[in-house]
Amino acid sequence: MSNYNKDIGNYGENLSVEYLSNLGHEIIHRNFKCKLGEIDIISKCENNNCICFTEVKSRYNNLYGAPLEAITYRKIKKIKAVAEFYIIKNNLKDLDFRFDVIEVFFNNVNDTYSLKLTENAF
Repeated sequence: MSNYNKDIGNYGENLSVEYLSNLGHEIIHRNFKCKLGEIDIISKCENNNCICFTEVKSRYNNLYGAPLEAITYRKIKKIKAVAEFYIIKNNLKDLDFRFDVIEVFFNNVNDTYSLKLTENAF
C-alpha cells in the first residue's frame, strides 16, 4: 500500500473516530492488532451497551468500486476472528456486539468529504 493510500486511510479513520464520538460512542481501541488481523475501531455504543467493531473504508473515487464493496468475504472472516479474540481476551461475552462499516467519500474537487455508517453490515 502506498503512503498516499495510507494517509487517506488514516485521515478517514480520524474522521470516523470523531463521527462515532459525536454519536455517543466511547472509543475503546484504534487499530487493534493481534496475530489474526486488525480492526480499525472498537467502540462502546452508549445507547444499548453494545461493542461495535468498525471497519473504515475511504475513497476518492469509485474506480475500484464503492468502499463497502472492498470488504471481501475473506476480510469479513478475519474481522470476525479478531473480534472473537478480543471478546474472549477482555471477558466481554455478556455484552452485545455488532460489525459496522463507515464509508468515507472524499471530494478532491471542492475539498469536502461525507461519511456513511452502515450498522450491522455483516
